[in-house]
This record gives sequence, structure tokens and C-alpha cells, in this order.
Amino acid sequence: MTSFFKVKSLDEVLGMTQLFSPVGIEELHTRDAFSRVLAKDLISGENLPGFRRSCMDGYAVSAASTFGASESGPAWLTLKGAIAMGDIPDFKLAPGEAARISTGGMLPAGADAVVMVEHTEAVDEQSIEIYKSVAPLQHVIDVTEDFAKGQTVIEKGRLMRPQEIGLAAGLGHTRIRTYQVPKVGIISTGDEVIPVDKTPEPGMVRDINSYSLSALVTQAGGEPVRYGIVKDDPRALKSMCKKALAHTDMVLLSGGSSVGTRDYTVEVLSDLPDTDILVHGISVSPGKPTILAKSGHIPVWGLPGQVVSAMVVFQMVVTAFLHRLRGLSRPVFPVKTSARLSRNLASSQGRRDFVRVVLEQEGHELVARPILGKSGLIRTMVQADGLLEIGEHVEGLEKGSMVDIILLK
Repeated sequence: MTSFFKVKSLDEVLGMTQLFSPVGIEELHTRDAFSRVLAKDLISGENLPGFRRSCMDGYAVSAASTFGASESGPAWLTLKGAIAMGDIPDFKLAPGEAARISTGGMLPAGADAVVMVEHTEAVDEQSIEIYKSVAPLQHVIDVTEDFAKGQTVIEKGRLMRPQEIGLAAGLGHTRIRTYQVPKVGIISTGDEVIPVDKTPEPGMVRDINSYSLSALVTQAGGEPVRYGIVKDDPRALKSMCKKALAHTDMVLLSGGSSVGTRDYTVEVLSDLPDTDILVHGISVSPGKPTILAKSGHIPVWGLPGQVVSAMVVFQMVVTAFLHRLRGLSRPVFPVKTSARLSRNLASSQGRRDFVRVVLEQEGHELVARPILGKSGLIRTMVQADGLLEIGEHVEGLEKGSMVDIILLK
């Protein structure tokens, strides 16, 4: 099938994420929502913090009472009282008065700033000297400085990280609506593939891919569902695909997309109800023989059988589609670092190369050392700290050049 070689660019394939929709929605207790994606804007029902509070241990004052204060000409203020965190002051400060206050304490009426204790000195039990002036609201969090009542504080489509969980709790949201965790069906294919608890005979390999892909799915925020090994039998593969499509939100076929078996894999996918082949090859290395189909509303991937190719394609391509299913509206950018390349690297124009590299500290800089090896060698991924991306229109990279490395988790 010559269509296999009509490959699409990586950018073209990533643009197809918009052909798919997020999974269903459920309500969770806020404490259980970590790493979920918010499905409905979170609105503040109150001001936060709701009162003027101190950022420092020191003295609550009217800023005007400190203007011009210096070490040579300190301001003299009368102590009116003391405020601990959690106290509600029952007094008001007049000009020229101050009150001791702890970090987090509520400013009394008449106060609009806090002088750090380091810039003061007690004269006696009733008065202090201030050696540095403060501006209004200095060392103070104002009533609506975090969020105002009625404000959207977390937008739909945002990942619920620890800070978002804390904000939701701080605003009294005990339950929130999030997208469900996408279920990803994983099917290993090939007469040569055997379960991991079996001893391979010559020509056989253990089912590495379903384990590595399951871990990648979990890492990307999905729930892997393994459907075992299917031999090179179109009818058996079609039956297993139907089963996976009925119970999951994405399906990964591991193997069956290489030159030897791709034809019947495409035929099986094409024969599924309401299924279109969207991609039949991507201009990346490793991972060119990758298939993407749309079955109803579900993405179905035919990943290369070579373990490195499958893992690289998952991380650089499939992850974006899984994020789409999770409901993420903002891209999750890969973590990168800069390093100096240890050797010349050749590359073919017209494809995007992802080279596995080891990072080593040499003096005050990182050095990226390419790991050369075929895509069937999982050791190249085990040894790798990251991936060096070489663009489609770049012939190669020179030794000593600074490059960006996509870090592998």
C-alpha cells in the first residue's frame, strides 16, 4: 500500500487533536482531585483573604505616621495593643499609634501598613521608635489581593496541581467537577510476542511494549487497560479492537504497523464501523510507521513494534491526544534543559529526529552525549536522560553547539 509512504508531518498530526473531545465529567471531593482536569470554571464566592492581614512580624501602623522616618530621625509611636494571628482587633489606631502584630494577623481599623520588627526599637512598654518609613499596604495583603468575590479563580481545562487544590480548599469548595480519567486499551500484536512470564524460544520476544506503554499512560494521566497479546490473525485482532473500543477512550495497538504487517492492520481498522484512517506514517525517526485512526469518537493508534519507536512516538505524539481526552485546554510543555553537544550528528531533511542522549556534568555545564543504537534496543531508553530533537529542515548539528534536551521523566 503506497499510501503508507505518504507521511504526515509531526505538526500536522498534532493538529488532529482537535478532532477528538474530552471524556465524561464527574464530581469529586477536592482532596481527591489532584492531577485531574477541572471541567467547570471555579468561581470565588468570597474575597480572599477577606481582611487586611500582615505579611510580617512587626507593628501595624498608619503609613502616614512613618513618613520621613530614618535612623537619624526616627518616628515615635505609641503602642495601642497587640494582635495575634486569629484575633479580631477591638480597637482602632489613631495617627501616631501602633500595634504589635504577628504574621497573618488582622490589621486594626486605622492601620494600612506594617513596619518590620527589624526596623523598630522599643523605648518602653508604651512606645517604640521606627527607623524606616513604609508605604500604604506595604507588608500587607489587602482584602481582595488574592481573589475578589465573583472572580473566576481556576478556569475550566486547568490541571489541578497542589496549588489549585489549596486554592479550592481555601475558598471553601469541598467538591469540584473534573473530567474523568481516560481509559486507554493496550493490545500487543504479533506471532513472535509471548507473555513476560514465559521463556522465549529463538525468534520470540517477551511483551515489553504493553508494560512500558502502560507506565507511559499512567505517567500521562490515563488509566491503562491491558488486553493481552493477539496473534497475527485479522479476525482475532478485529474482535479484540471491538472489545477495547466498547470499554475504553483510546486504543493502542503495539506492533502491526511495520512494513510486514501494516496492510492487514489498516484493513482491520478500516473494516471497523464508523472508522477512518487519519494517519499512515509520520515524518519522525524513530516512529515513522505509525497509524492513527478515528473510530467513532475514539483515537486508535497503530504503534511500531520496536520498543524505542513506540515509546518515543507515545511521548512526542500520543501524549498530546491523551491530554486532549483529559480535558486539558492549556498545553503541558515538556521540561527541557540546555546542554553542549559532544559530537557531530547527521540528520536527514524532511523528517524530525529524536536522538536519545545521556547528560553529564563537565565543570559548570551539561554535556549531551548521543546514545547510538537501533530502535529495538530498550537499553538506549534506559540509559537516556532525554531526547534531542533535530528539526525537519536541519541537515545536522555540530559538535560543541548548544542544544535543548527534552528530559525523560
